[in-house]
Amino acid sequence: MQHRRGVAPTFQAEGFIKPAQVSLIKQGVYNQALVSPRSAQEYGIKTNGANSEEVPTSLDLAAGEFPQANVLKTLDKGIYINNLWYLNYSDRAACRMTGMTRFATFWVENGEIVAPLSVMRFDETLYHILGDKLMALTAEREFILDTSTYEARSTGSVRLPGALVEDFSLTL
Repeated sequence: MQHRRGVAPTFQAEGFIKPAQVSLIKQGVYNQALVSPRSAQEYGIKTNGANSEEVPTSLDLAAGEFPQANVLKTLDKGIYINNLWYLNYSDRAACRMTGMTRFATFWVENGEIVAPLSVMRFDETLYHILGDKLMALTAEREFILDTSTYEARSTGSVRLPGALVEDFSLTL
């Protein structure tokens, strides 16, 4: 959901007012897309205040029911990734994203952190991450400011739960 609870302004770069929220997905099903004024003009539909890139600037994902304190125990053996960055689409049509692990990535055995891991690249589709490979979303959510400085300072944010995902594709 694109939401005003974040830190993004109530208007987009071209000056159009954004609604209080745009529900992209409801109850796990597509609800509506972000529509920029340009797309609205081109396709004869109504804009909903999206920026020209038609990407969320203040994303808010509902929490799950899984306690964060149980993540390592449930993972048992695998990779615990605490932070991702350099996120970009590698295939928009397949909703495939690529990026890097950042700090606090660890190897876990018997539900305990046993070693830090170096930076790794991933390339995975959100259809797997939030679909058939999603095991659980945490009950706790984190508010994260967008620290991007490409071309200009960002005013975006996300509020997201943690995700327990099986078979997450790391490419390096």
